[in-house]
Amino acid sequence: METSHASHPSCPRGDFRRVQRHRPSHCRSIRRTRRAPGAGRTREDALDAVAERCRARGAEVLVVPTDVKHAEQVEALATSAQSFLGRIDLWFGNVGVGAVGKFHEVPMEASAAVIHANLLGRMHDAHAVIPIFVDQGHGIFVNMISSGGFASTPFAAAYGASKFGQRGFSEALRAELSDYPHIHVCDVYPYFVDTPGLRHGANYVGRRISGPPLMLDTRTVAAAVVRLLDRPRNTVVLGTAVHAMRLGHALAPQALARAMYRFFERYFAQAPRVARSTGNVFAAPSIAGGIDGGYRRRPRLRARSTRDKVLIGAAAAAVTGLAVLALRRR
Repeated sequence: METSHASHPSCPRGDFRRVQRHRPSHCRSIRRTRRAPGAGRTREDALDAVAERCRARGAEVLVVPTDVKHAEQVEALATSAQSFLGRIDLWFGNVGVGAVGKFHEVPMEASAAVIHANLLGRMHDAHAVIPIFVDQGHGIFVNMISSGGFASTPFAAAYGASKFGQRGFSEALRAELSDYPHIHVCDVYPYFVDTPGLRHGANYVGRRISGPPLMLDTRTVAAAVVRLLDRPRNTVVLGTAVHAMRLGHALAPQALARAMYRFFERYFAQAPRVARSTGNVFAAPSIAGGIDGGYRRRPRLRARSTRDKVLIGAAAAAVTGLAVLALRRR
């Protein structure tokens, strides 16, 4: 786990309400946590390279290696970040690991590690930074969740549990902070993002995991987070598929879960066999990370995308139809 904290050197100090209206996004004190390789780079050398690119553009950057599973390290990071430039305007919690496989076939220690990193790690983030936000009277806590926060994820039960937990955690935080109008908790729900994360996650099915159709570009997600600096929102949904999953879960959650299970079951039955792996659940992988996963550019995926879109669309339509029939029978 590594983290960076950055701000433009010419950022003005002063009243945050005025800053919200007039200060450009690059003049903010930003602090980010992420477990990589997902939507961010991992390993200290790679993060240092990113820091140098930021410095070349005039930013002041502090790099602090931190394991979010340890609350004391996150507390130390928050203190260092606040001391670096005097405040924290935005804290971006982006930790995310996963273990693919049927729950009873995934070792319990792997499932526990997913919960520890994804959910408890995010709680450690909030516990460290919210007192700072309260003291300074402003701040934005960005909670990167996923479509798994709206709909169950067969073959990734612990991951889904952590994402549902993150959503409930944010809702509770917003209620507790409702007396602070300039402190915001912003949830981001992207569809699958084209990062190296799919290759680096734990694989207990022994089948190759490829990117689904309609994957998002990492830059699209990053731009959405940056926009929150100037326009904080409780919920940001990225990807049409997430809207469909959210609606399907609201209308017929079990039907949607079964449809998703059958879809993945069929996929894994046809996917090539690969070695089982613990991935990055217990430690960062030795292979290189990066920004792009390369799934969006693969001709094979594009060739199959039309068929997959039809299957996904048919499943969504079927779930919606079942939900409508159920509502009519009440």
